Amino acid sequence: MTNDKPQPGTLYVVGTPIGNLEDITFRAVRILQTVDLIAAEDTRHTGKLLQHFQVKTPQISYHEHNRNSRIPEILEHLNHGKAIALVSDAGMPGISDPGYELIKACIDAGIKVVPIPGASAAITALSAAGLPTDKFAFEGFLPPKAQQRREYLETLQTESRTLIFYESPHRLTDTLQDLAAAFGDERQIVLARELTKLYEEFWRGTIADAIAHYQQREPQGEYTLLVAGTPATQPLLTETQLKAELQQLIRQGISRSQASRQLAKFTSLSRREVYQLALSIEESNE
Repeated sequence: MTNDKPQPGTLYVVGTPIGNLEDITFRAVRILQTVDLIAAEDTRHTGKLLQHFQVKTPQISYHEHNRNSRIPEILEHLNHGKAIALVSDAGMPGISDPGYELIKACIDAGIKVVPIPGASAAITALSAAGLPTDKFAFEGFLPPKAQQRREYLETLQTESRTLIFYESPHRLTDTLQDLAAAFGDERQIVLARELTKLYEEFWRGTIADAIAHYQQREPQGEYTLLVAGTPATQPLLTETQLKAELQQLIRQGISRSQASRQLAKFTSLSRREVYQLALSIEESNE
């Protein structure tokens, strides 16, 4: 008795240009031409790319707002032997976009997933930033709400690797202020925008300089921010030293909150943990 069940198809994770259309690879164009279907974050945006390279493969939308209904539909196509290419608006799918859920669903279903590498804003910016590249941490988009963003940045205060963030233009100035509060305004930062496009720009300097720069100039376009890590030679205070320093600052009339913020940069603890320590010191003196 023969088994007529079709062999599962393949999901191709295809990198597309982040700016300059020449960033696409020959392999990516071939895959887009030969698959049965293209799952695109924005079919209109991807349609322009396909038209430029004379690709006539039909598209289906797959994005943040329809992923729950689309994933079963795409899996059904794949289980019937179809080959599907997953693309985002720019760069590699799955990096700060909903592609991850589809990729994971395919892996869980035993469907083959093949990466077709291409440009990525994070790596492109890092390669030309002039900050250490031997170790880095990609953090993607920070929380949009100010309090959550500040609290998250506090957890990165002792991170020695180069940090990479994505940020929108309307939140850039607020994020720069929060970076200064978390890392100090003299920390080195690189802001990259319009990568691989005609008006590609890299701005380099301290966080304080960046704040001043964007007070005079309105942010435009999506930004990739690269922040130097905490210097490895920076001495860290032990808990005993930290308590002594906190006690001295509090006696000088500095508030517990200010003292905690000031000293958090010199310890492996977060500002919140230092603040709790300051509270206990205050209570023990009452």
